[in-house]
Amino acid sequence: MKVVVLGAGVIGVATAYWLQRQGHEVEVIERQPAAALETSFANGGIIHVGEAGPFSKPGAPTSILRWLGQEDAPMLLRYGAVPKMWRWGVEFLRNCTQARHLANRSSNLGLALESLAALREIRAQTGIAYDESVQGSILICHDAKALEEAGRYFLPMAEEGLAVEVVDGERARTIEPALAGAAVPVEGGIFFPEDEAGDCHKFTRGLAAWCAAQGVRFRYGATIERLELEAGTVRGVATDQGRIAADAVVVCMGSYSAPFLRPYGIRLPIYPVKGVTVTMPRDAWPEAPRTTILNDGYFFAVTPLGDRLRLAGSAEVAGWDTTPSPARCKAIFERACSVFPALRACYDPATAQHWAGLRPVMPHGRPAIGASRLGGLFLNTGHGHLGWTLACGSGKVLARRLTEGRAEAAGA
Repeated sequence: MKVVVLGAGVIGVATAYWLQRQGHEVEVIERQPAAALETSFANGGIIHVGEAGPFSKPGAPTSILRWLGQEDAPMLLRYGAVPKMWRWGVEFLRNCTQARHLANRSSNLGLALESLAALREIRAQTGIAYDESVQGSILICHDAKALEEAGRYFLPMAEEGLAVEVVDGERARTIEPALAGAAVPVEGGIFFPEDEAGDCHKFTRGLAAWCAAQGVRFRYGATIERLELEAGTVRGVATDQGRIAADAVVVCMGSYSAPFLRPYGIRLPIYPVKGVTVTMPRDAWPEAPRTTILNDGYFFAVTPLGDRLRLAGSAEVAGWDTTPSPARCKAIFERACSVFPALRACYDPATAQHWAGLRPVMPHGRPAIGASRLGGLFLNTGHGHLGWTLACGSGKVLARRLTEGRAEAAGA
């Protein structure tokens, strides 16, 4: 079967990998000159299985309203975006109940566990190097109340297969010695020993090269103009480089999936939520973390990526703008420095990388993976902040459903 994959981010390339493994002829169409140059380029870098819970959760609406209009807020809803997203917003609010949040979390957790296994399988087969780390991650808590609340949230996930443990401050500092240099108390934390980290851009580029060597064709710099339909079934795509025939088409276009599919009567409730990261060399801080550190109290994460450190911890609803806000990048950096003063020595405006990308967020937080209402058209999109965590498993699930001819709906 000839399958055309639209998009060469980590989701699209992982999908192509598994489709090729299933014996399909695969072609990937990408508007950029290479793979992983948009949302997959400089994300937080964390394979965080425990972060399966979506943005829609109890307390989220209150926090969003409290931070409304604050440029340095961890989650910022810009006033101008509100009129354009009211339908999405209503559905988001519906999913902020405890029952819906836990159901959505459970769905994502199962996929995240499968994805971690799939990532390890890919790594073993391909030997791709991407500044990967298998040291786990730790969510640090600064007081007993925060530690108790975090344990209450994460420990039940162990019954669903998550490797997780509550640790005291001493054990936390043993896991990550950099915590000894924290300027604030560390009461303890939640340790996720199976979590990983790595440069998503390097991984995706490496996997694309490996796939190309196995016969997958990549058509870069091609703009997708429309789907080609015959009697309600997708038979290919039209691009600015010509028509490409296909037996099946898989949409892996992130936030851009929704506007692309709307003319065909497919309404995906995806809204772009901008995230920013700051990446810098680590050599000025000899004791810099070797384990990913998450901090919900100060709203940041610091991820080791080889000889670099990457800071993340921002969500901004601002439409389609992909410009990294200097104020928001500075806010993440300052929050991290308030916990780790030694980090300040690593920052040099000449070498630091400020980046922004659009997370394709569904109001319920679950991706759309599977068949669409159009024959021959499949979806693998809407992964929100979990794209890197869910990518390899999502590609495997999609390839399995397509190959087995299962008309299982994508769940949009």
